[in-house]
Amino acid sequence: MASGPWTDAENDLIVADYFAMLDADLRGIGYSKARHNRSLRNRIDRGRGAIEYKHQNISAVLQGLGETWILGYKPALNFQDSLRDAVARWLHFHPEFQKSVLDGTLMDRREEAAELAVELPPGPAQRNMPPPDELKQLSEIARRFDVAGRAERDRVLGRAGEARVLRHEKAVLNGAGRADLAESVKWVSDEEGDGAGYDIRSFTTDGRPRLIEVKTTNGWERTPFYITRNERLVAESRPGEWCMMRLWNFARGPRAFELHPPLERYVAFHATSYEARFL
Repeated sequence: MASGPWTDAENDLIVADYFAMLDADLRGIGYSKARHNRSLRNRIDRGRGAIEYKHQNISAVLQGLGETWILGYKPALNFQDSLRDAVARWLHFHPEFQKSVLDGTLMDRREEAAELAVELPPGPAQRNMPPPDELKQLSEIARRFDVAGRAERDRVLGRAGEARVLRHEKAVLNGAGRADLAESVKWVSDEEGDGAGYDIRSFTTDGRPRLIEVKTTNGWERTPFYITRNERLVAESRPGEWCMMRLWNFARGPRAFELHPPLERYVAFHATSYEARFL
């Protein structure tokens, strides 16, 4: 039985197998992990435990990339760079899978409640915070593959997230007997463009303005995201009205929390691009 580092060929086989299970998982189709493991052992000269652990490594790579993963394979860090490259390679050559996950079409949401269950934002003391070494490795994955900056994918996912928050805001107001306010909720970024510094203009149930910037990812709640200079300026100039609705786990079923100014209470800002002016 083989030992030592996995080859690119082995990584490509197990990554393809993982995504076959993930596709079934997201569609609600039953599958046998044990059968997949046996099939892989017929093609890869590795033991059952090694294959199981490698599946956990793939979950960790997907977590770092801001993607959804198979919940039954708890992310396990400390993997080879070649596995990270194999996952990125599979995603690159299967854009149809990515799009279906991004816009949520793999999931049947007809029974989903209109209102989101808005949770508390993650804090440094929460249990979901990885140990420092693991957090560093997740950050390196995000930085190398520019998780926050995949422009076309962000547009598809961003619109789906904004539409979901629009539905939530109207449901909250209608549920509070404020159909008059619900009728006035506006999808600003869709109707007027992205220059307002927020995506949705809504209201509290007592009629005060809510200016909502929506940030959506499929991965875990700590996946990095971009915020523009204008969004920060509006947050700082209208702190009592502006908020960020952060959607995560979108592919499986959106989970949400809100961030209110000052945003520095929750996140650290890192410059990723610069304005260049002629001397």
